[in-house]
Amino acid sequence: MTREYMVVYEKCAGNWSAFSPDIPGCGSLGNELEDTRRNMREAIELFLEETAKAGEPIPLATAKSVDFEEFDPEHETKEYFVEWMRVSLPRSRAAAEASQAA
Repeated sequence: MTREYMVVYEKCAGNWSAFSPDIPGCGSLGNELEDTRRNMREAIELFLEETAKAGEPIPLATAKSVDFEEFDPEHETKEYFVEWMRVSLPRSRAAAEASQAA
């Protein structure tokens, strides 16, 4: 199973950074946008795997918009890229959700 999470990318002075509003504390960096996207997918999937192993609920993907004023009130970052990233859910979680849906 998969789920789509909103991911926000910020162009910084020498690299890109990324975060997901639905997964606080999970972020990534990269020299180029594609590096950052790859790193962010890996970070989200690892976060979800560890969350499932700990018996914690997998965060829902509920973000529909981003309040840029909240994290960039001075408008220091001038370039953003936002996407919904499809990631794989942990196998144990995906199996549990599939059996509940049946």
